[in-house]
This record gives sequence, C-alpha cells and structure tokens, in this order.
Amino acid sequence: MGDALGVAFELPLPYLPELPARGPGADMLGRTMGLLVDMPVELYAARWQLTGRPGKDARRTADWWARDLDALTVAAEGYTGPLKVQAAGPWTLAASLQLPVGGAVLRDRGAVRDLVDSLTEGLRQHVVAVSARVPGATVLVQLDEPSLPAVLAGHIGTESGLGVFPAVPAPDATEALARLVAGVGAPVVVHCCAPDVPVALIRATGAVGVALDLSLLGNLDPLGEALDAGFGLLAGVAPSVGRASSKAAADRVEDLWNKLGLRPADLPRQVVVTPTCGLAGSSPEVADATLRACAEAAKRLLER
Repeated sequence: MGDALGVAFELPLPYLPELPARGPGADMLGRTMGLLVDMPVELYAARWQLTGRPGKDARRTADWWARDLDALTVAAEGYTGPLKVQAAGPWTLAASLQLPVGGAVLRDRGAVRDLVDSLTEGLRQHVVAVSARVPGATVLVQLDEPSLPAVLAGHIGTESGLGVFPAVPAPDATEALARLVAGVGAPVVVHCCAPDVPVALIRATGAVGVALDLSLLGNLDPLGEALDAGFGLLAGVAPSVGRASSKAAADRVEDLWNKLGLRPADLPRQVVVTPTCGLAGSSPEVADATLRACAEAAKRLLER
C-alpha cells in the first residue's frame, strides 16, 4: 500500500527504530541533535543546549547511532524496498534546543536558519550512510514535528514560564521546511501527532506525505484536498499503547476515505496503516502485535 510514498507492499513500512529508554542521546531530540553538522550540543539542567565543542553527551549519542546502524546493516542484509528513518523536524528542535545564553533557538531567527541548514546537511549525510549500508533500500525520511502547530500558534512558552514566543508566520515555517525537504536527498513525510496538523503547509513544503493520528483530526477539508491531489498519508489508527484491532484500524481508514468522498481505488496507492504515534511506551511483544495488526488492516483494506 502507499506507493505514492514509495511503498508498494502490504506489510508495515520498514523503519530504523528509536529506543529512547536507553537514556539521553537515544531520545528523539538528542538523537536528532547527534545528526547536526557543526552545531555541537550538550545536556545542561536536563535540557539540550548549544555548546562550543562536542563533549561526553555527543560521544554517547554517536555511540547509539553507530550501534543502531550496525544492527540495521545486519538485519537488512539483502533487503530491497523502502526504508524509513526518523528525526525531529527543525521547528520542534528550535522550540526545544536552548541557546548558549539561554532561551530556545526559536527566539533567534538567525539561529533558526543555522539550525535548519545544519539539520539538512546532517540528514543528507545520514541518508547517504543508510543507503550505503542497505544498498537495496529506497530511503524515506520522516520529520517528527509534534511542536509545529504550537510554533505556528505562538504557544511555545519561554524559559521563565511567564510568556510565550511570538507565532512563527506560516510562510516562514513553510520556507524553512521546504529548504530542508529539498536538501536531504530523499522523499520526506512530516509526522505530527498533535491536534491542528497544518496539512496544507506541509504539502506546500514539497513533502510527499503526512503522518498523523486520525483521532485528532478536526477540519477534514485540507486533508481531503491533499489526498485528492495524490498526497500520501501514513494513517495513525492503531493505538500506540495497548491492544490493536486490525478490523477497527481498517474500518477507521475506510470510514475516513468514504467521508472525504475519495475514489476507493486510490486508497491502496496513497495510504500506509500505522500506529497513532511511536511505540516506545509499549513492550516489545505489544509493539510487535501492533505492527502485525497494521499489516493485517492493510490486507483487509486490499480485500474490500
């Protein structure tokens, strides 16, 4: 399913998993900051902060990456097909990463631009490294942007907790994401498991699809317009924690498709069935069962 996203098979989209329970540097933010080029970071007062030179935190993150890529090389030997990798997006990073003098990078437009450029180059290098280790893979990059709606709405709090940063204008947010999408050397999907996902903005960046939690959808029109134009959808329908039902997942996707009045024949080409968000909160056994339920849901949809 989902060959609009470069996925043309009935199984869940293979991906390089994140294992944040290992500790700092294995979490979404620290892991992504380990990809930044010429922007070293460190943990300070439980927050990631820009620093002058790499230290023990950078070495630990690099070690996690090396282990993960080695494991991927072994597990994916001989594999051909799409392979998804994930990293935090630039606006979520800008809202979370602290400047050396304090305050989020989000407060400094020049620092935001430097961050976007650094992340773009780091992701480009990451795509090259993954492609070299798994030569038969077609890499798909997922940008995790849970903070994007809050950035656009001006809801990101300052370090004092007494105020908020100004809303980032939609054209500025679009331009930054578009530069990254154009520069990583692989198709990009943007994942946002928050309400008010800016689907039209994401589509305007040149991304090939959006990943979201269908239970949080409000206004369906922007998603319907995007899907009608051939945009890809990673449809989050299986619970990230708890028991997943393949029938309920398939029914939820089909219900959305019918509500939007889209052609049934286009569903397999544009949709991948996924959990609502990451599976870090589940045991390995439950995570495996959830992914199997997503695969079964896809098969159910193909048979209808």
